Amino acid sequence: MHWVSTKKAKAVMLIPTLLVYIVFIIIPVLVAVYYSFTDYSGMGKAEFKGFDNYIRMFGDELFLIALRNTCIVLVCSLVFLLVGSFLTAMLMNRAFRGNAFFKMVVFAPYIIAPIIIGIIWGYIMNPQYGLINNILRNIGLDALAIEWIGGTKWSPLALAIVFTWQVMGFHATIFLSGIKTIPGDIYEACAMDGANVLQRLFYVTIPMLKETFIINIVLIITGVFKIYELVYQMTGGGPAHQSELLTSYMYFTVFSSRKYGYGMAIAVAILVLSITGSFAYIRITTKKKRRES
Repeated sequence: MHWVSTKKAKAVMLIPTLLVYIVFIIIPVLVAVYYSFTDYSGMGKAEFKGFDNYIRMFGDELFLIALRNTCIVLVCSLVFLLVGSFLTAMLMNRAFRGNAFFKMVVFAPYIIAPIIIGIIWGYIMNPQYGLINNILRNIGLDALAIEWIGGTKWSPLALAIVFTWQVMGFHATIFLSGIKTIPGDIYEACAMDGANVLQRLFYVTIPMLKETFIINIVLIITGVFKIYELVYQMTGGGPAHQSELLTSYMYFTVFSSRKYGYGMAIAVAILVLSITGSFAYIRITTKKKRRES
């Protein structure tokens, strides 16, 4: 079986994966980039328009609203998910009765289809007959029974909360894997030196999980830029597209308005923003790491 470890054999075995990646990832991206420079409407010939679609985005009020909402969801998701998944992972790392069941419950939402999650939370957060507002009204807190979804103010926050609930278990599992790699000898040495729980947390656990934090932040950024089903099922982008995110607005532009060229330009912008945000964070953190070393 020595031939398996040769460079030629490895290259041959990589060919099927590379072909699938090229056909289903690279080629569709290149096609989208091409159509983003045209006025293609799904029928007829695509006429080249240069950067007109990209210039148009800066004057498109609905695009700017979707961009603003996406930024709100991104910031809220980063805060909620980083703190929540890290604390959840710390709890999952402790030995207690029912730990396995707790892990299963935390991770379960991640394997549920997003469209189903949207249906569930749509009923929970509905302003008129939703579970949250009904409970608040029954206990006399009518002032807190706000318009969670379907309005112009709280919809991005509601989407961030649901997205956090959906992927919390996945990110907590990544944190848990990182925590498991920290040698127990370090904690024993800290205990012998008199370090308390908070000191061990801030001076040992968090610094040694820098790479894990980077992975989770990049995954959160890319995940937020892929949210569609939650918007479609919970708000439909309404009222009057005020709760759209970039992905849902792109879908509306392409399949409802049939502006394929402009929709592809939005899709390319989403891809660029996602890649730029991820690589910018990685670059900043790696620079800090080099300075510290």
